[in-house]
Amino acid sequence: MAAVICGSLAFDTIMSFEGRFAEQILPDQLHILNVSFLVPSLRRDFGGCAGNIAYSLKLLGGTPLPMGAVGSDGGDYLQRLESLGIDSRFVLRVDDTYTAQAMIMTDRDNNQITAFHPGAMMQAHEVKVQPRPDIKLGMISPDGRDAMLQHAAQFKAAGIPFVFDPGQGLPMFGGDELARFIDQATWVTVNDYEGKMLSERTGWSSAEISKRVDGLVVTLGGDGCEVWVNGEVTLVPPERPAAIVDPTGCGDAWRGALLHGLEQGWSLTRCAQLGNKVGAIKIASRGPQNYTLPSL
Repeated sequence: MAAVICGSLAFDTIMSFEGRFAEQILPDQLHILNVSFLVPSLRRDFGGCAGNIAYSLKLLGGTPLPMGAVGSDGGDYLQRLESLGIDSRFVLRVDDTYTAQAMIMTDRDNNQITAFHPGAMMQAHEVKVQPRPDIKLGMISPDGRDAMLQHAAQFKAAGIPFVFDPGQGLPMFGGDELARFIDQATWVTVNDYEGKMLSERTGWSSAEISKRVDGLVVTLGGDGCEVWVNGEVTLVPPERPAAIVDPTGCGDAWRGALLHGLEQGWSLTRCAQLGNKVGAIKIASRGPQNYTLPSL
């Protein structure tokens, strides 16, 4: 069984600031903000939501099919996918722009400041979701606006159940568009902040959203997650990581585990339990695609 994962493929430039952002930013001077952070360590990783989720699902024995776009500098990413045994047939190469780039700075409290250049991601809608006998599942993760809208409609038309995971792309959409996503989707996942925004824009509570799909999961970071099914909520406790090294990609690791569980026909609660375990393992490693999994 294969899962099409629609979303960004990006290069992450990750920097570590040894202090705290809060100690460098004066709240009463935000109107003339001018700050500089010394970052002794810097590295470049393979990232993007589709790439990270595909990496997690592959580690768990799944068959991910990332769908997105890379730019003229994307050859290394395509080789990376090939080396992992991940099929890149649905990855578009765009020669007149760069691959999406995320510049991520993390402070000692694991707060993050991110600048994101979308690049080739804005043309990801040129790749189409089409029915295929081995494709049983899909996911809409943050991507170009047109790609998210069109791929959701294409999943629905093809009869492929999918997870709507808007992530940082959620603010691009108004209430009517988000309501349409929910009504097309089979499951919805958001973090607690995104969940509040989703409810505010649609006018639907978490309980109401969960009645329109097969389930809603609201992740709560270090507090675990809420699993909503038919208006009822179950709190799934967190897994404690061996160390908190780097939060980048933790949510994507969780979502790869979610897809794996859904492929197995598990309950949403059991999927969330596995997601919490994989997320805890990821957060103890640097980079979104550098961790390994023990037998789970």
